[in-house]
Order: sequence, then structure tokens, then C-alpha cells
Amino acid sequence: MKPMIYLDNGATTRVCEEALEVYLEVSRSHYGNPSSLHAVGFDAEGVLKSARADILRTLGAKDGTLIFTASGSEANNLAIFGRAHAKDRYRGKRILTTDGEHSSVSAVMEALKKEGYRTETIPTVGGALDFEALDKMLGADVILISAMIVNNETGALYDIARLSAMMRAKCPDCALHVDATQGYMKVPFTPQSLGADMVTVSSHKIEGPKGVGALYITQDTVKTRGLSPLILGGGQEGGYRSGTENVPGIAAFAKAAVIAKNDLQNRINHVSDLRAYLLKKLAEDERLSDIKPLCPARFAPHILSLRAENIKSETMLHFLSAEGICVSSGSACSSNAAVRHASPALLAYGQTEAEADSSIRVSFSHRNTYADVDALCEALALALTRLARIRRQR
Repeated sequence: MKPMIYLDNGATTRVCEEALEVYLEVSRSHYGNPSSLHAVGFDAEGVLKSARADILRTLGAKDGTLIFTASGSEANNLAIFGRAHAKDRYRGKRILTTDGEHSSVSAVMEALKKEGYRTETIPTVGGALDFEALDKMLGADVILISAMIVNNETGALYDIARLSAMMRAKCPDCALHVDATQGYMKVPFTPQSLGADMVTVSSHKIEGPKGVGALYITQDTVKTRGLSPLILGGGQEGGYRSGTENVPGIAAFAKAAVIAKNDLQNRINHVSDLRAYLLKKLAEDERLSDIKPLCPARFAPHILSLRAENIKSETMLHFLSAEGICVSSGSACSSNAAVRHASPALLAYGQTEAEADSSIRVSFSHRNTYADVDALCEALALALTRLARIRRQR
């Protein structure tokens, strides 16, 4: 069996050894419920407090707090539903998002629409926010804008700071939520540099364990009670998210975050080099002339969308997997849907349905090598030859 080359780090990452060690240590030695009023509970509470402070430092947050959740998707739901339901005067008001968001945002928008809220989408043709369209949408009745910093399928890096500045000028009652699931520890930012009131981050995208996410909220959001809880019960996480915290997972998340923060620029440089190397090989190797990369003007270097002319992405994925190469088509969270549709993110970028249905996503980590890129290119060249022959026979 061929050794697998993993180029699907946008879907999830391998847990780093240091985070695994922390998870096991906390599970063995700090196993108390942090809400318990005894020594073992206080010990677990201390681990939780330390992890929260560590992650806040990696975010460069000057104030505010983190609400720990079970996933980035839950954090997104909490931010959007929580804001919409926070005050009676928000009922039926307008909420803006982009037209290529992750389903954990777009599905919430659809649900709020059924509740009577008015939702509108900002175009992102070519991988950039349409600020002219946004300017026409902004108004005093907008209570929330939710936008990702990095598109999880195209790698487009959105100018959130400019969006925030426009919002602050025209929407006095509006909050900005940023889904940074694909941006955290991939591109430099702070909540303040983005002008964000809420920021979603996720553990398993940065070599932490699955099942842990967090929502950063500013101190002003706390003071004005600008967020309502989704899960009620014991009142954990400052009342914003009831349920006993996953202390080992949170501690491991914090360990992975600190390691990533300390090595961030090196990681960015490395994946940038890998992306450039792949693009160079695609441009120079005649065998790969039918592979078309999607190259937004502003991008996060770890994600690159490729389109193989007239070969469906699912067919290409199976072929590459058989050759020992792991990539994906679109978001891993929607790949198992009963009914498959063309990717909204790729359609929003400007691709046709046929083009979107022929696209795959390569996503790097700092652990990938130039040899991995070479192997991918060889497998793609072989795929074009063999799959093209099959198409001709049909």
C-alpha cells in the first residue's frame, strides 16, 4: 500500500504530539469538573483559566473573553443566533453575510429568514468583497454582519478591516462576527485589526483535537448583553454556553495554539513557498495544462483550488486517493450531504456549475514538503491521461 500524502489540511489537521501529551496529562491528573467546589474542581478550573488566557494571547486580544464550544460550527451558530435573539428590538432586522460562507453560517441565515429576519448577501466575485454593493446595503437597521476572513474553498482573503470601517460609519447598532476558522494561525490578524466584535476559531484546524471551538467576544459585547446563549443549563462559560467544559480538549487546543503562534511566520513562509512551487509546476509542465488554478488577488497561502477540465471532482478525488494523495472537493462538512450541489463558494467566485463540479481543493500545512507537491503533480498528470482515455471510450 502506498504511503498517504495528506493535502487536506483545510478539512482537519493531525493532532501534534505536544497537544496529545497535554490532553492525556489533563485527563489523568486534572480530571475534575471545573464547576465543582472542591480541590479537584479548583484544579480543573485553573487549567481552564490558563488555557483561556493562552488562546486570548495568541489572538492578540486586548480585552474580552472566550466562550468555549464543541466546534467552530457551534461558535458560528452562537454568534449569529445569539446576536439576533439578544434584544427584542433586533427582531425582524437586517443581517448581512457573504454569498460564499460556510454552511454553519449560511444555514443559520436561512433559519433566521424563516423567523422573519431579513438577510442579504455581499457578492464576492473574483474572491473579493464587493464594497460598492455593501455600501448600498448598509443602514441603521442592520444589526449583524457575519463574514469569514478566509474562504474555506477558494482561499480568498477578505478585507474585513475595510468592511468593519464602513459598517461602523453607517450602522450604529451593528456587530461584526468574523468566522476565522480558516484564518486563525494561517494569516496574521487580531480582533482589533479586523474591527470585529466576535471571532470564531477552531482547534482541529491548527493541530489541536476535534470537538473544541471558541467564540471570542469583546468586553463591550459582554457589557451590553449583546449575545444570548444557545444552550441553557448550568450556566458555564459566563452563562453563554452551558455544559461541563471539555477541559482536556481545551488545554490541548491552547497548547497547539501557542506552538502555532510561536512559529506562525515560519509556517506562513513555508506554505507560501509550497503554493508558489505548485503553481510554477502547473504553468511549466505541459502534461498539466488542463489543470486550472483559482488565484484570487488576496489569498491565504494554505488553500489552493484547482480545476481539471471536464473531470468531475469526485472522480478525481477517488483517483488521487488510490494514488496515495488526499485532497478534497469543497468543504468537508458538506461532502457527505445526501444531495450534492455545486459549491456556493465557487459559484459566488464566478465559476459555472460545470467548473465548480470539476474543482478540487489542495490545502497545505507546515508539515508538507516539496516532494508532496511533486507527487501530487505526477498523480494529476496520470489522472489526466487515464481519465481522459475513459472519457474518449465513452
